[in-house]
Amino acid sequence: EDVMFGTGQLPKFEEDQFEIKFDDTDQRKFLIPTAEVVLTNLVRKSIIDLKLLPMRFVASTPCFRKEAGSYGKDTKGMIRQHQFYKVELVSIVEPSKCLDELQRMLKCAESILTKLEIPYQVVLLSSGDMGFSAEKTYDLEVWMPYENKFREISSCSSCGSFQARRMKTKYKNKNTTDFIGTLNGSGLATGRLMISLIENYQNSDGSITIPSVLKKYMDIPEKIGIDKLSLILMDDNSVNVAINAPNIIVAAFKLKLNNSPMMQQVTKHAIDPDKVFRPILKKG
Repeated sequence: EDVMFGTGQLPKFEEDQFEIKFDDTDQRKFLIPTAEVVLTNLVRKSIIDLKLLPMRFVASTPCFRKEAGSYGKDTKGMIRQHQFYKVELVSIVEPSKCLDELQRMLKCAESILTKLEIPYQVVLLSSGDMGFSAEKTYDLEVWMPYENKFREISSCSSCGSFQARRMKTKYKNKNTTDFIGTLNGSGLATGRLMISLIENYQNSDGSITIPSVLKKYMDIPEKIGIDKLSLILMDDNSVNVAINAPNIIVAAFKLKLNNSPMMQQVTKHAIDPDKVFRPILKKG
């Protein structure tokens, strides 16, 4: 509970958190909504020597959120989930260097999208759209062809000394101490990234071209062909599209294939084309 308070999730966003109930303790426990919570709290209740700054941490973890405020929006597929995987970046710096560090962090997330050659845009959020703890936030949004719009895939924020004051964390400069500055950002949300990759790299024949930077990790040279797709009717009346791509395991994508190139395959199997499909990348 104290850790979640330090980074600003409690008490304001308590309804979005998954709490774990224990009978033998008064201390409240929660599943982490983001690795920002644990990484930032590594310096909780401490005084850091100026020589150790900046401190930079990274973690890849599952994240758990109730999404209580979504009101039924994006409840199908992988756009909005109660559990998802995300790479998180956290920096601990002098307060005067927060904005410079924010630009560096933003470039780290941008570099991945640049290498993958996915269309994206950078959005500077207004104060009304920023998180509770943030003083300045940039969102990275990738292009989703099916929805015909950009979707957030990363958010990088400077929190100034807000979290440091809650965590009672300071740095020492000669004979004085002051509260440190904290920043956090998503390396990229892997679920939404995979959706964008599939949609942006799908060809007219239904195949999916492998991005150049990923080819060295794949056992197939150029693309995942339509002949690799197998349709399996699921018991929930959806269709499981299994793509035999060695070295990759990704599950539970739901896409509607209204006029997609894969429609011919659907028609052959006499399946209602208006159904929701779930592409799954798995080992062949």
